[in-house]
Amino acid sequence: MLPRLDSTARVLATLDANPVSALLGPRQCGKTTLARQITTGRPSEFFDLENPVDRQRLSAPMTVLEKLSGLVVIDEVQRRPDLFELLRVLVDRDENRAHFLLLGSASPGLIRGASESLAGRIGFVDLSGFTLDETGVEKQDRLWLRGGFPRSFLADDDAASLAWRDDFIRTFLERDIPQLGISVPAETIRRFWTMVAHYHGQTWNAAQLARSLGASEKTARRYLDVLAGTFMVRVLPPWFENVSKRQVKAPKVYLRDPGLLHALLQIRTSRDLESHPKLGASWEGFALEQVISQLDTRDTYFWATHGGAKLDLLVLIGGKRYGF
Repeated sequence: MLPRLDSTARVLATLDANPVSALLGPRQCGKTTLARQITTGRPSEFFDLENPVDRQRLSAPMTVLEKLSGLVVIDEVQRRPDLFELLRVLVDRDENRAHFLLLGSASPGLIRGASESLAGRIGFVDLSGFTLDETGVEKQDRLWLRGGFPRSFLADDDAASLAWRDDFIRTFLERDIPQLGISVPAETIRRFWTMVAHYHGQTWNAAQLARSLGASEKTARRYLDVLAGTFMVRVLPPWFENVSKRQVKAPKVYLRDPGLLHALLQIRTSRDLESHPKLGASWEGFALEQVISQLDTRDTYFWATHGGAKLDLLVLIGGKRYGF
């Protein structure tokens, strides 16, 4: 496993500043490994809510958690949203001696529930797969082709990497989505995901995708929300103001991991990628994710006019706008 010094530093800083911290990112991106590295050498307790034994340990959560001190890690916390309110009660007690690190792989409900129940008590850190500063620029082409999921990037060869990504996609569709309580046929959401891959880097057109899918625009939007909420797709909103130029007001969509994009588009090798019509869009999305990972901000947009002027990425940091 590659060292993830910047991500580790961000988590530690958030833990120092908040009684509760949440580390959010897609499944298999390295959250659990990073959390276990952080717990090494310090008093800690680890609960994995995919483990039946740990789920049983938390069957009476207040009784268990109120006795703990040090760092308490709760992995796959989206499986127990009822814990947010309980954690608020615990951290507000004068006698509380624990800090809590929550790991989650589903965003909207998790962030909403945690933000509402733990307002003023929680800090968030986003984690993606490996980034260019972690792999080194000499491995840029491998990172672009295979993506940043650790087991994909570190595979022995491109064929093994692709096999892992194909398995990841299948498991995500057949197991992970149903576990979130989302009832969508796996084959339907795969078709939609593949369609979004073909629209990678383009403005969102719900009507067009809905027609291709044979569904309503509302259904297409729901499917997009599922993929965005599980960190598979980035929906990049437009930045627009009341100026004279006609500005684009529809969001753009990107698959966040280039390796998954290439798997869905059946791009197997660097040679396949070099000759593929989505080469430019793939590079744009890859570069965009690398920049966002370094800036550590959620205020990300694009700006474009119907006349052709554009910024592929516009970010807000400290009240200032920066364009790329």
